[in-house]
Amino acid sequence: MYSNPLIPESKLPALGTTIFTQMSALAQQYQAINLSQGFPDFDGPHYLQERLAWHVAQGANQYAPMTGVAELRAAIADKTLALYGHYPDPHSDVTVTAGATEALYAAITALVRSGDEVICFDPSYDSYAPAVELCGGIVKRLALQPPRFRVDWAQFAAQLSPRTRLVILNTPHNPSATVWQREDFDALWRAIADREIYVLSDEVYEHICFAGGGHASVLAHPGLRQRAVAVSSFGKTFHMTGWKVGYCVAPAAISAELRKVHQYLTFAVNTPAQLALADMLRAEPEHYQALPDFYRAKRDRFIAALSHTRLAILPCEGTYFLLADYSAISSLDDVAFCRWLTTEVGVAAIPLSVFCAGPFPHRLIRLCFAKQDATLDAAAQRLATL
Repeated sequence: MYSNPLIPESKLPALGTTIFTQMSALAQQYQAINLSQGFPDFDGPHYLQERLAWHVAQGANQYAPMTGVAELRAAIADKTLALYGHYPDPHSDVTVTAGATEALYAAITALVRSGDEVICFDPSYDSYAPAVELCGGIVKRLALQPPRFRVDWAQFAAQLSPRTRLVILNTPHNPSATVWQREDFDALWRAIADREIYVLSDEVYEHICFAGGGHASVLAHPGLRQRAVAVSSFGKTFHMTGWKVGYCVAPAAISAELRKVHQYLTFAVNTPAQLALADMLRAEPEHYQALPDFYRAKRDRFIAALSHTRLAILPCEGTYFLLADYSAISSLDDVAFCRWLTTEVGVAAIPLSVFCAGPFPHRLIRLCFAKQDATLDAAAQRLATL
């Protein structure tokens, strides 16, 4: 009999605990102001909380339908039409997921086969590449350069090959706080229209966009939306990241494959939370309509406070993150600088290099401004001592 403990061969041997978990733990250990992980330190709408409690009291506590409760899928379809001029069929095209991360994983798993190439843009959110690798796919990274982080479309076209299966984009973009323009979607369409290539558009910050023309969604592009999965997050929209409710919109044929993964990944999502979110979308659409102004005020307050520091702030067009260049302060690499900043100054940030696979020689850190004004002011006071 084999008596030694069995140790599985890792499918992701290069991965450990994420930098977000590490920095939040370090912030707690040193009682630092945590501007690293992207979550608000304030609560979501009171009406939404009331509706959750109401649905729990009414007995909506059993499994929801696998695709999501009908009321929420219908409200998502109506919102999509109002914002982007496209009405997805709520029965076949809208799927509610356990947060946007599950939506991303389910979409990648449904679309990517062994040996397929997937293009993503670095810096990129850290969940994309592991999901691709678990499917046997090959990640092809296209580096975006600060401070504008714009796509070089000639370089993009050169990356395409007969094995390219999927393009993953993120707008508004975490961590660079830049946004895609409609012209970018047009350029993407010109590059892939004649190829069998799908698009995964991570739009979790769709309502936190400060660009003059508003948020440009893949769903607003008639060609791309026929082969795209758009992913969003109620956690970002309603300041309730712990609820872990997201959704994706995709054509019926793509949704059918995505749902095959979803039903064996989580099967269904929290029932009373879904019903409460449906009520919120119907009763108080002004909440998400006002989000750009709400977060723009926080962004501008924080930037003004940071003007008294030696940090150089990059432009912020969307999300609730700022990028700061610390070159005038330290020659440490960004990971070492963030650890020093947490332990010695009492402010936790995220190093930008962790969003990239290749060398990232820039001295940039990411700061989250989804915080109460007092939190932002206190952090700026500590950073002013540098």
